[in-house]
Amino acid sequence: MTPERAALTVIETITAMAAEQKPLMLRVIPEGGATYWTHYPKGDARSQSCKARWYYHVHAAGDRDEDEHGHFHLFLHRTQLPEGLEPKVWPPQGEDAKAHVTHLIGLSIDALGIPRAWFATNRYVTNEFLYPADVMIEHLPAFNVDDTKQDDLVNRFVTAMVALYREEIADLLRKRDAVQEELVAELGDAAYEKASGVDVLAQIPIDLDTKIGSLDLEGV
Repeated sequence: MTPERAALTVIETITAMAAEQKPLMLRVIPEGGATYWTHYPKGDARSQSCKARWYYHVHAAGDRDEDEHGHFHLFLHRTQLPEGLEPKVWPPQGEDAKAHVTHLIGLSIDALGIPRAWFATNRYVTNEFLYPADVMIEHLPAFNVDDTKQDDLVNRFVTAMVALYREEIADLLRKRDAVQEELVAELGDAAYEKASGVDVLAQIPIDLDTKIGSLDLEGV
């Protein structure tokens, strides 16, 4: 998907959500509201064709930015990477880890359901199989969750956002690795785990109007 086509999909899905008066997060969490830290949907939203996935969750007040409602965690499955490619860092459980995924990026959403920031996390946050930034960047086009069993507008919005912001996500992944290397120099292997005390390694704000306005959408 080109950035221009992705921009049109983002516009289309946000407009449709607004017309239905049902913002992004209300399509994911229960009507009564979210339980802190719980994955929505249960078991995550998984592509039926490529195994890419997402989930949404909400942190407790005081453990999130004031204008954040919650955020998506977006993943590729290890089977989407070249067979035999070794992770840079393994989960402590090794091959017995519950989910064989690698974290692509986090997408923070504000209280109105509008994307507010991208962020890259430390390995332990999602217990991922960690691969270097260059591997993840090469496989960014493999992220597609249009065919999960969850809300179609949410699925298409998330897929399109990654395609629209591919360059920015690539920069974030490179910064993630650079910050991680600094932590490793200080802490050794503990840099990848909770003992490091660092959840988020890199973050950038999202200005959706400016991003879409920078593209030539005529004739797309």
